[in-house]
Amino acid sequence: MEIGSMLFEMGSSAWSEFLKGMLKPVAALAIIVVAVSLSVFQKLGLEWEMTFAIARAFLQLCVIGFVLQFIFAQKNVVWMLLAYVFMVSVAAYTAGQRAKHVPHGSYVAGASIFAGTSFTMCMLVLLNGFPFTPRYIIPIAGMMVGNAMTVTGVTMKRLRDDIKIQQSLVETALALGATPRQATVQHVKRALIVGLSPVIDNAKTVGLISLPGAMTGLIMGGASPLEAIRLQIIVMNMLMGAATFSSILSTYFCWPLFFTKAYQLETKVFKEG
Repeated sequence: MEIGSMLFEMGSSAWSEFLKGMLKPVAALAIIVVAVSLSVFQKLGLEWEMTFAIARAFLQLCVIGFVLQFIFAQKNVVWMLLAYVFMVSVAAYTAGQRAKHVPHGSYVAGASIFAGTSFTMCMLVLLNGFPFTPRYIIPIAGMMVGNAMTVTGVTMKRLRDDIKIQQSLVETALALGATPRQATVQHVKRALIVGLSPVIDNAKTVGLISLPGAMTGLIMGGASPLEAIRLQIIVMNMLMGAATFSSILSTYFCWPLFFTKAYQLETKVFKEG
């Protein structure tokens, strides 16, 4: 009974502090009211979508805040790994929806994102870039998974669409004895360039146009700019590495799905869209 009452008191205290702290975020909704009003005035038809998106983001962030507080308090590697698997699963589904015409797109994206981000994370731990604790690993993993999700989805979609547009050229190359990789090597390169270009451009302009999230959070939390810069350099390297590994792996995983065992295009993959 004493333990139960203690947990109840802790929960009540955390809830009251949460409600007090949410006064400013709720007040910031005035900006959304202005945005929704502009949508109505311009007859964009986006007001309900804006409202739903903000309400969903508000709810999701509130829930994840309590979940992270619980995980940080446990200091257990198992909870950290479960959080990572959950993030990869959601990212895989989202990337698969973007590349919906790729067979088993969610599984391809999930395997690519998991392999790319876990490899990068292992290197990070081995190089002692961050302490191996939930407070550090979960936010960093979230940034890597989100970045890899975007790049992987774009790469898979672009590769499939590019092959569909130039289907006759690919079939001609196959008829002349080329392997699937030889017949589509240029398509793969173009898809990877399109997918990775935003990541590369962001790395080129980091600090000049906008301050990245990790660096901004540290500065707002009271850390010195030099310390924030050191952290951000590590994060940028990780993001580019994870995105590159994941996108390249997705093209390798897509190849068997685009072709038959007889080295012919799977026509059903390129009928729609």
